[in-house]
Amino acid sequence: MPRHGRGWLMGEGSNYGGHHSPLTISILEPALLILLKEQPRHGYTLLGEIETLGMSTIHPSVVYRTLREMERLGWVQSDWDIDQTQGPPRRIYRLTGQGEEVLQIWRCELEKNQKMISDLLKRING
Repeated sequence: MPRHGRGWLMGEGSNYGGHHSPLTISILEPALLILLKEQPRHGYTLLGEIETLGMSTIHPSVVYRTLREMERLGWVQSDWDIDQTQGPPRRIYRLTGQGEEVLQIWRCELEKNQKMISDLLKRING
């Protein structure tokens, strides 16, 4: 099981390639908000989309837990999609007005952190 505290990278039996960093988990929330701003989506579709963003190591339960928390906060809302022709009904998630406001705060935070990460990478590279 991956460790996500201090020393997560060098923990016992560490295999970096299969684990996500605490940084990856911290940007899951804005990633989901961005995807839902693009268009409403089913949870299963969101799982596939976050994989394309390089977040394939995040367990689906973490994604669904984050969606439920964002719904509790009023940032997203979900309804049952009963118009499907195959399988049981699934929830479709969409961004709310409050979610749009939160996404703008995240935009500022991501821009600030992008500069900080860029500065750190410059120092690593000398």
